[in-house]
Amino acid sequence: MKKIYFTLLIIGQCVFAQNKTVQDTTKSQELENIFVTANRTATLRKETPVAISKITAKTINETKATAVYEIINKTPGVLMVNLGNEQHMMSIRQPMTTNAYYLYLEDGLPIRPMGIFNHNALLEINQYNLQSIEVVKGPVSSLYGPEAVGGTINLISLKPPVDPEFKFGVQGDNYGYRRFQAAGGATIGKVGFHIAGISSLQTNGWMAYSDYNKDNLNARIDYNISPSTRLISNTMYGKYYSDMSGTVNEDAFNNRTYKSTSDFTYRKSDALRTRLTLEHDWNDKSSSYITGYLRDNKLGQNPSYGIKWSATVNPTTATGQVNSNNFKSYGAIGQHTQKFDFLNTKIVAGALYDYSPVTYWAYVIDLKANLNPGEAGKQTVDSYEITAEHPDSKLADYTADIFNTAGYAQVSFNPIEKLIVTVGGRYDNMKVNYDNALDQSSGSKIYDKVTFKAGANYNPFEYAGFYGNYSQGFAPPGITSIFTAKPGTGGTTGVPADFYYNLKPATFNNYEIGGWLSFLENKLNFDYAIYFMEGQNELLSIKLPDNSTDYRSAGETRHKGIEFGATYKPSKQFNIRVGGTYAQHTYIDFKLSDKPSDPVQNLDGKEMPAAPKWSGNSEISYYPNWLPNLRTSIEWQLVGSYYQDQINTVKYSGYNLFNARIGYQWRKIEIYGNVLNLTDKLYAYNVSRANTTGAQPTYTAAAPRTFVFGIQYNFSLKK
Repeated sequence: MKKIYFTLLIIGQCVFAQNKTVQDTTKSQELENIFVTANRTATLRKETPVAISKITAKTINETKATAVYEIINKTPGVLMVNLGNEQHMMSIRQPMTTNAYYLYLEDGLPIRPMGIFNHNALLEINQYNLQSIEVVKGPVSSLYGPEAVGGTINLISLKPPVDPEFKFGVQGDNYGYRRFQAAGGATIGKVGFHIAGISSLQTNGWMAYSDYNKDNLNARIDYNISPSTRLISNTMYGKYYSDMSGTVNEDAFNNRTYKSTSDFTYRKSDALRTRLTLEHDWNDKSSSYITGYLRDNKLGQNPSYGIKWSATVNPTTATGQVNSNNFKSYGAIGQHTQKFDFLNTKIVAGALYDYSPVTYWAYVIDLKANLNPGEAGKQTVDSYEITAEHPDSKLADYTADIFNTAGYAQVSFNPIEKLIVTVGGRYDNMKVNYDNALDQSSGSKIYDKVTFKAGANYNPFEYAGFYGNYSQGFAPPGITSIFTAKPGTGGTTGVPADFYYNLKPATFNNYEIGGWLSFLENKLNFDYAIYFMEGQNELLSIKLPDNSTDYRSAGETRHKGIEFGATYKPSKQFNIRVGGTYAQHTYIDFKLSDKPSDPVQNLDGKEMPAAPKWSGNSEISYYPNWLPNLRTSIEWQLVGSYYQDQINTVKYSGYNLFNARIGYQWRKIEIYGNVLNLTDKLYAYNVSRANTTGAQPTYTAAAPRTFVFGIQYNFSLKK
């Protein structure tokens, strides 16, 4: 086994002042309705005019997830798509996509700077360091800026405990997955610390060529300078390497012959994030913080999705690519919160500056395609092998300096009793100074936007409340979509066309109403949200006949749906949770092609692909009185049918999936077992195909029935 190691770098971290408030109160049932993400400060749920959900420490602990999607999918209206080895896509008020319409936060700070979105960013998260997760559905660009469009996920990390605590354990499954994990901390005088580490290893899995390993370490130190002033540091370091097995064809999927077509594709990540925050409470109505932070990411890959092959044009040859995307970020953010007695007014205001230099290059590799027997033009690939690499044949080669500046403010007040009005806005400016070696160009591009939101909460009864809001979203095109060579634009190296330099930012207008109900002395709780969101210039990925993707900007799209969640606790022994969404994602004005020879030139009125109308996650948990410290649960995951392509020719039927979990605490030892895909169902996480007649589908196959086992030792020295 490869030697497992951790590197500890404590440079200092910031954690927002509101995190302390949230984490201090998670043990209180009454205060579990406090959220920070929607308003950047601790706020009661009934005072928050957005659709927001919280996954508590109890849920995280009982799930015993091998990957974070197992936790996040418990949120109504959220579908985090597993792509294997903790790689993922997301679907929140959007189809299942890798596009930059989601904002991933770590203790309130974006994991990536604006312009460098990565759909796999959550694979860097340490699952053993999570206190809670908050998910905002819909645009919150007016507070958090670009990319906070479909949804925002804030992963809130553990803080130093008051009393000494320590836990460690091992976890594994029947397909070669192993994970070692340990965490602990204490507070001594004015100083508290917490350290959490995991080391995951996958070998000889159910899918050929699917090994991976991941090491993560988080360290936090709190220094309470005085009762009103705190200095908080937090550092994360992680290394990740994974084989990229890719997709399988229809025959291989149906026969469960999960053989990868390549043994050379990979993805790797080396990430460091560190922050230092100074918090100060001026009085009981006024508080401020200032944060300095550093990011250092190195991302390299030979991606399976980068392989281009056609069944009709030279079917025995193909091309692939090797690429590297490296960036650093140096930034600061400051925020002040002020309360006034007049109309119970609260104002939150802040500013951000971020400087992120980035380098990116990609070059072509030649491949030999070994074909399976079949009719000419309908053959499939058995395997690929590299025949030549061309470092001088560049698909992309640029450096850029990204400067992000922003200012935001939000005010909430009570004009009348039981009514809370919230209004906010933000100005973002992203400037890119670039040198593009593909076409020997250099210059600057600026994307800026003012985004606005307005909402209201009305809580006429103790058992019911309502809200409504209007919010705007804004997402500039990622720099890789601007400066990467596009198909058909200049031979093997490909020079970006002017169209790509002039990609417009996507903008969204969201209209939403929702509310909550509580019955039977809080034993039965229900919440819902109804939304209507229109997008302009939405940047979409189009799958081409050679399996590559191109970026197109849609003139107009429409996203609408209903999200709902309910919990029922009839007794201390049972807890029932139901959650889901019904959504429609539609092209309103979008040309797929300008060529008269193409059979389909526009997609007006068609459904967007990879957009199931129905999805949901529900669970029944049982805590028997006859055996205290035992827990059991059955979970149901639903993903409805959806179109595989933009031209709406073929649907994938979706799936119903069941998972089972059991755990028992004996003194300081906890043992547990999970069964994922309880019925051993044949299904795929994602199915797609090109927009041509007779195109063959590709399947991102899901695992067969999987047994997960673990044991954990928990030590706590309570005073």
